[in-house]
Amino acid sequence: MTKQIVSDELWEWVEPLLPRSSLKNRNVQYAGRKRSDNRKVFTGIVFALKTGIPWEYLPATSEWPSGHTCLRRLKEWHRAGVWEKFFAKLLGELRTKKKIDWRRAIVDSASLRAPHGGPKTGPSPVDRRKQGSKHHIMTDGKGIPLAVILTAANRNDVTQLLPLLEKIPNIPGKVGRPQRRPKKVQGDRGYDSEPLRKDLKKRG
Repeated sequence: MTKQIVSDELWEWVEPLLPRSSLKNRNVQYAGRKRSDNRKVFTGIVFALKTGIPWEYLPATSEWPSGHTCLRRLKEWHRAGVWEKFFAKLLGELRTKKKIDWRRAIVDSASLRAPHGGPKTGPSPVDRRKQGSKHHIMTDGKGIPLAVILTAANRNDVTQLLPLLEKIPNIPGKVGRPQRRPKKVQGDRGYDSEPLRKDLKKRG
């Protein structure tokens, strides 16, 4: 099952990006449980994200530890910037293979409920002002994600266009300078702003 969920090739990409765990502060006499293997934890994370199973319902098996351990490690790796590095690495590979369409970028957003609240939630204007968040995403002309931002549900789309553009990483993959600027940006009326057009033209 491990090889079906996380291939050796995928693991070879991810493993160098993971921070090395420090055991300096462990009490030698009462060290507690041994830290779960990174590959097994990553397998559990991928399984949970692919299936949508709640973390508390992800049981510990021979293939991965408990959902609580997987979620804790996912947050730890997020703080270490692992996922952003992995994302940039994937985009670099796609650029090497000429799979990214830089002729235009598409921008849009989607709202979702967040009943438990949190720092990036707010009253949703499309859901009777219930607590919610909003995903803002920019893709290339073929739908490949270039940047994603999470905000409160009441943030206007137009305010996130430039932050999305700035969040596109410098993508290597070819000789010369890294690429990070599409030639055009397209969006619906939520992004209609003349000052924004002028700003985009200045940025090329």
